[in-house]
Amino acid sequence: MANKLSKKYDITIFTIYAKGELEKELNSNITLKSLYPVSYQELSTFEQKVKIPLKILLEKNKIYKNNINKNYEAEIAFLEGPITRLFSCKNENTKKIAWIHNDIGQVFGTGLKAKIKKILDKNTYKKFKNLVFVSKENLNNFKKIYPNLSNKKQVIYNYIDREKIIQKSNKEQQLPFKKEEINFLTVARLVPQKAIDRIIEVHSKLIKEGFMHYFYVIGDGPERINLEQKIKEQKVEKTFILLGQKENPYPYIKYSDYFCLLSQFEGYGMVIEEAKILNKYIILTNTAAREAVKNYTKSKIVENTDEGIYEGLKELIQNYKDYKNLTVENTNYNNENVLKEIEELIGE
Repeated sequence: MANKLSKKYDITIFTIYAKGELEKELNSNITLKSLYPVSYQELSTFEQKVKIPLKILLEKNKIYKNNINKNYEAEIAFLEGPITRLFSCKNENTKKIAWIHNDIGQVFGTGLKAKIKKILDKNTYKKFKNLVFVSKENLNNFKKIYPNLSNKKQVIYNYIDREKIIQKSNKEQQLPFKKEEINFLTVARLVPQKAIDRIIEVHSKLIKEGFMHYFYVIGDGPERINLEQKIKEQKVEKTFILLGQKENPYPYIKYSDYFCLLSQFEGYGMVIEEAKILNKYIILTNTAAREAVKNYTKSKIVENTDEGIYEGLKELIQNYKDYKNLTVENTNYNNENVLKEIEELIGE
């Protein structure tokens, strides 16, 4: 999206951490700045991983003044959490826009910590002129939690570069899939929201009951060590494989048998649109992501429980030939409308 907009706008991307896997794909006319010169994965201690977000919260005005406070016509906080709190710092000369990708009611869980963050975020979002949501359900859930916020709110779906996805999916890649077996794939950050630990338990149960299949996960994140331990405990090291981060996940999506997004909660799930473009059969839990498969017949929505996922995966394994032969969908994706909405938002 930034690459497309950079033909018309002077764009700076500001990140908390550096060395993102997509940095090299940015157009050369985009300025990239990072608060810390390391990636999140390079932070060596738990203390560092807690300390940095806390520092941003407590010293946000100082950080903003030293790193961001320039002559920007618009400042867009593109992810919930620390970056949104940082971009909320007062600046009368710029238009403040916040993008909200997730169900804000579930992002922080429950308990005292969640209550504190709810209050903090209310004060944070009040400072933005526009709030943009990636799905209608996210917008509705936000209104239930913060019914009195007067910001202008709208839904803009994710920008998807269809041609680029198809092109990258056709690149040669050595894949780990077993041709004689059924291969499930998910692409997800390894965080509690994505509920990979739940999938490991369901996978293990299915294997023990004789429903042979392989499950692959592309992605990395803070839960990796815990997930590796759980895989060992369930004794499924040979059939449940964490592949780590992949620069080009699209050949994996293209050649898998089923694509999954079995999260506890979702905003919209951009990766679902990518899987649709590659004509995959998609299974997902009943979250806001169901909006993405509303008119896509090659999909199954299952109950958001261990049992629901178990029954859904088992059916796909048992009836693999039937699902494999389903008609290919027409997955045209209109990016021009998305770009037009963003340009109108910036230019108001």
